[in-house]
Amino acid sequence: MEYKINVNNQEEIYDLGKVAKQAAGAALLKIKNTVILATVARDDNQVAENFVPLTVQYVEKSYAVGKIPGGYIKRETKPGDFETLTSRIIDRSLRPLFPKGYAYPTQITVFVLSCDPEVDLQVAALNAASAALYLSDIPVNKAVSGVRIGYIDGHYVVNPSNLALKKSTLDLYVAGTKEELLMIEMRSIASMESMSLPIMAIDPMLDPTLAESIMTKQTINEFDEDAILVAIDKAQSAISEATTAYEKTFAPLKKEDATLDYKADLVNDSIFAYIDEFYKEAVCNAINQMAKSERASELSKIVETILKDDVAVVEAWDKNLVDSVVNAYKKKIVREMIIEKGVRADGRKLNEVRPISIETNLLPLAHGSCLFTRGQTQALVIATLGNDKDAQMYDLLTEKSSVSDTFMVNYNFPGFSVGEASPLRAPGRRELGHGNLARRALEPVVDINRLQTIRLVSEILESNGSSSMATICGGALALKAAGVEIEKLVAGIAMGLVFEGEKHAVLSDIMGLEDHDGDMDFKVAGTKDGITALQMDIKLGGISPDVLKEALYQAKEGRAHILSIMEKANEEIVVNNAVLPKLELFSVDPSKIVDIIGQAGKTIKEIIEKFEVSIDLDREKGEVKIAGENKDKVDAAKEHIIQITNKPSFGGRGGRERDNKHSPRESKPIPTFVQDEVVDGVVKRIVDFGAFIELPGGIDGLLHVSKIADHRVDKVSDYLTLEQKVRVKILKQTGNKIELELMR
Repeated sequence: MEYKINVNNQEEIYDLGKVAKQAAGAALLKIKNTVILATVARDDNQVAENFVPLTVQYVEKSYAVGKIPGGYIKRETKPGDFETLTSRIIDRSLRPLFPKGYAYPTQITVFVLSCDPEVDLQVAALNAASAALYLSDIPVNKAVSGVRIGYIDGHYVVNPSNLALKKSTLDLYVAGTKEELLMIEMRSIASMESMSLPIMAIDPMLDPTLAESIMTKQTINEFDEDAILVAIDKAQSAISEATTAYEKTFAPLKKEDATLDYKADLVNDSIFAYIDEFYKEAVCNAINQMAKSERASELSKIVETILKDDVAVVEAWDKNLVDSVVNAYKKKIVREMIIEKGVRADGRKLNEVRPISIETNLLPLAHGSCLFTRGQTQALVIATLGNDKDAQMYDLLTEKSSVSDTFMVNYNFPGFSVGEASPLRAPGRRELGHGNLARRALEPVVDINRLQTIRLVSEILESNGSSSMATICGGALALKAAGVEIEKLVAGIAMGLVFEGEKHAVLSDIMGLEDHDGDMDFKVAGTKDGITALQMDIKLGGISPDVLKEALYQAKEGRAHILSIMEKANEEIVVNNAVLPKLELFSVDPSKIVDIIGQAGKTIKEIIEKFEVSIDLDREKGEVKIAGENKDKVDAAKEHIIQITNKPSFGGRGGRERDNKHSPRESKPIPTFVQDEVVDGVVKRIVDFGAFIELPGGIDGLLHVSKIADHRVDKVSDYLTLEQKVRVKILKQTGNKIELELMR
């Protein structure tokens, strides 16, 4: 039976009781032409451990858009990054709803059966999964809604279409119930604005098509803390509206709760009191062991010692019970220190950031590298530059053609970073999620119109608290170390919250212990002017706007501290130009492209082989793109091509007469000059490697940048202007190729 719910700018149609009837719960959701099936299945036997054994799988079917999967195997196989990240969003949003002590293996499966390109699949998938869970026999009595907030033309928009989201400067995804928020993800989106400069003011010789891209300016759309709070409040209102409608519609249809057993916490007041009396100091000393492996080892020693005591032997205390009580006592001590004394396990103040050290370009053959260390968290981030052929290609159901990703962030978390002897495996959901968060934080400051493909790899060498934020800090500096122009540095900081009764404490730069024993953690990344990315997971339920505001502003203070250290490190970066690849994009007369190619491609092949470069040509726009591993060879190839395009083209396809007054057969003879002859000329074109000077007889000569002054010249336009009359010396003439030196 179909149930229509109009909420948050879209009509959702739930077809219930029609398919997947043997599942514990199922819902078929239709939004426009999108159809999503969500199911919940539960095993009857509990696992031995005391945790929620929940698995979420979000799967996109190629037939949903009338496609057959590409590749050798013509079926859906390994999930793509978008599928993995969406599964993670659903898991983080629904896991907090399960009853305490629930330990039955449970699987939520979401299939995209039909896909409308304008429907937000992440919003629809979570809403469908929540409906299936709410309708099931699992004792979950709250509906969850996901909403996306955009900021378009100065207004907050609830659930914008995918097309509208491309115009938004904000992408905020929030999940929650009627009373409380559960999960927040946010990123800012850089935009392009037109510059109020005429084309001729940029370069009168520039091709108009290329000039259009130059005449736009990238805007980094950071959002300040107050703007984020307004957006979250907007999301909370939308979630409350949606979940109220869901519960009203689904409550009569919900299955009767299954009779289930719940695992009780292993607690014992007598053991707790015994530890407090005789082992308090030992537990406090164990807490002070900052490394996770060391702390766990010390706590294990305490458990073994207690079990050998006479009281433990007489009372026959179980090892698992003692271990559970010791950890509960440890958690109590950590929280009491924070709430009552304002002191943390490592002795820091609540708003204090651990010591930071930064080293850049320590890898001699990497394009850019940064070793970022904060306390016992250390990330080695490496930047590699490539061209458009190095971009990551992938498919999205909502896009008609493949998408090219020219900015990638890969995060690796080997076991040795936390002292574990575990084998290296392919990245899991956590690794993909952390890499995606770092990418969202850094992408707004990377030039949209960049020529390079950029890959950042973060190797976590040590971890005790927010290695994803270390990845962001190290990533920004690795980009700088690779010579990538980013307008602002980006830093990230992980924050924590602890609540005890009416009291609360906000913690800056949390370590692993505080993440584990705290009530909420959220990660904030941004520049000195605002937030570019945010991720929040709320463990305890609702949080008041005042506390959230306090946490965001304390995060701003910590971010500013980290950025000040990063700025000092940035000033000391020495870019290793010798290993950096070079990529040049310039414009020529479109009719000259045939001259660059040559007969049967002979000329372009010779250029590629001689200068060891790759060349891409756009015949319509007249754009030439040259890429190579050696800067000097790329510059030489560019100069060579410009020399070719300066020659007269006669006859043939695309040929153009140099002078309209003469036919090709009546072209003027090439004037001949004597070596060291001094002549007058006029500056006709300025390029980054020099200038072209019109000489007597109407031929152009090249005045290389090295021949302008007796010292290094960084900017040719500082010395020459268009139409300026100059005196030059003829250094060498080979046919129509003339090399000049400026007379000083």
